[in-house]
Amino acid sequence: HVQLVESGGGLVQPGGSLTLSCAASGSIYSIRTMCWYCPAPVKERELVAIITGGGVTNHADSVKGRFTISRDSAKNTVNLQMVGLKPEDTAVYYCRMSYDTRFYGRNLEVWGQGTLVTVSS
Repeated sequence: HVQLVESGGGLVQPGGSLTLSCAASGSIYSIRTMCWYCPAPVKERELVAIITGGGVTNHADSVKGRFTISRDSAKNTVNLQMVGLKPEDTAVYYCRMSYDTRFYGRNLEVWGQGTLVTVSS
């Protein structure tokens, strides 16, 4: 059983910083991608940032220069460092991981429960 546990959300003033963390545990053979999503007006969830198993990253245009995704491979953890936060960044941020197992399938997907970020004065 593979699960993701997110942490780090909270209330912050505009211009402030937060770091979200997402820790994966369970029968993971290899991680393909880890990413962060948040709800979007048009579609259910919008990709905020993604990091591949090889360490290649990509960030949504709206957060480039402010958010940075990184990964601790030894701990199967992905972080999202958020600086210069704006009220419009307020959302529940979800972690998603695609991964392979040794015996139970490949290219599987799991989501975290979400962590709330509120940017307000």
